[in-house]
Amino acid sequence: MRKYLLGAGIAALMAGSAHAETIGVAMSLFDDNWLTVLRHNMQAHADSLGVTVQMEDAGGDISRQQSQVENFIASGVDGIIVMLVDADSGDAMSAAAASAGIPLVFVNLMPPVADNFPDKQAWVGSDEVLAGTLQAKEICEEIGGKGDAVVMMGQLGTSGQRGRTQGVHEVLETPECSGIKIVDEQTANYMRTPGLDLMTNWLTGGIKPAAVFANNDEMAIGAIQALKAAGVPMDQVVIGGVDATKDALAAMKAGDLDVTVFQNAKGQGVGAVDTVLKIVKGEPYEKKTFIPFELVTPANLAQYEALN
Repeated sequence: MRKYLLGAGIAALMAGSAHAETIGVAMSLFDDNWLTVLRHNMQAHADSLGVTVQMEDAGGDISRQQSQVENFIASGVDGIIVMLVDADSGDAMSAAAASAGIPLVFVNLMPPVADNFPDKQAWVGSDEVLAGTLQAKEICEEIGGKGDAVVMMGQLGTSGQRGRTQGVHEVLETPECSGIKIVDEQTANYMRTPGLDLMTNWLTGGIKPAAVFANNDEMAIGAIQALKAAGVPMDQVVIGGVDATKDALAAMKAGDLDVTVFQNAKGQGVGAVDTVLKIVKGEPYEKKTFIPFELVTPANLAQYEALN
């Protein structure tokens, strides 16, 4: 009887391990502050649930990410999570996963197909327009609704670039903010050094903005570095970013960054893992899950310092 029970216990353990889920995660980039927090939270949550994660870095390459998704499908993973390099590239990945019958969850960037997802597919992220709206309203108030401004856009074609920039434009069309004039807007690809270079070019060309609307914190920090190098007093320019990364909050604490918007990396990461597992297990799930954005200023930054 003892041998029988021991054998049954081992068989049960083997059966349990045989059914442990394996999730493929295709990230747009590993080398990005906010995306690193997102990635680590997905990994930590999956680990806590006993879920195996195969994590891949696309390095900003659309074709590489497409190949990674195809490899996940070929290897027979139970589900896939994708943080897209480019929003528009998501439709092809959606079609491939749907054809294979493998659950797919997009995190952060929303592909066009999200308006009519196939079965077993979903999106977890935040309302990008709201991020731009929150940022722009605060900056408008701080500069009194008038002055020249520049917009630093993220990677063109991403839902963040589109939505956050749209939010800024919509706020500046309101009567109380219509005195703010956008003198130029260009992409710096969400990166610090290109943000520094772009702001340096603007300053060299004679542009002296009263406000900088940056689609993310990294570009905002690059702008700060360029302004400081040019000897521009930081109290003469109001600078806003998005994400509320540790570096951004340190810059805010130092009096350099005026506004950012908290993007909840843990909320999105945990939500993506939970959603794909619900689909794998045949449980009810939401096709779209919105994680709220939150305005961060020097007045409330302390409550966000340990979050991203």
